[in-house]
Amino acid sequence: MVILGIDPGIAIIGTGVVNYEANKFKVLYYDAITTKAHTPIEERIHIVYEGIGQLMDTFKPDAISMEELYFNNNAKTAFAVGQARGVLLLAASQHHIPVFSYTPLQVKQAITGYGRADKNQVQQMVKSFLNLRAVPKPDDVADALAMAICHAHSYKFNSIFENIAGGANL
Repeated sequence: MVILGIDPGIAIIGTGVVNYEANKFKVLYYDAITTKAHTPIEERIHIVYEGIGQLMDTFKPDAISMEELYFNNNAKTAFAVGQARGVLLLAASQHHIPVFSYTPLQVKQAITGYGRADKNQVQQMVKSFLNLRAVPKPDDVADALAMAICHAHSYKFNSIFENIAGGANL
């Protein structure tokens, strides 16, 4: 299964593509899509749309794992990130790729086994899971890879659970 992990934003959109087969991860790509401050929002959103579309065309992911937005104290930033997330969802829909959303707590739990893990713990586990020499930078990229790992673990768990439940005579 090829999974595109996305850490949505407007200035930096973390992206990471992993292949998950036979309980093993292989990193295919990771980087960030960036937009410059003071650029009109419609141009920034276009950059996000084009960048994510290129990744979808190149890697043809089976699934997209994206961080669920949570309330931000800065309403202006929250709206801009929400608009960017909407464009990411539109691109996924146009490419017929299912999107799975996870909260930061769910990601931390899936990566470290502890929902209150700090950023450094998550990054070190991403490095370990993916057998990387260093933690990917910027942090948004490591977060995107964590999203992909989270989905692989969650999807596997849910598939096992569905098979058990589906086979039960209830």
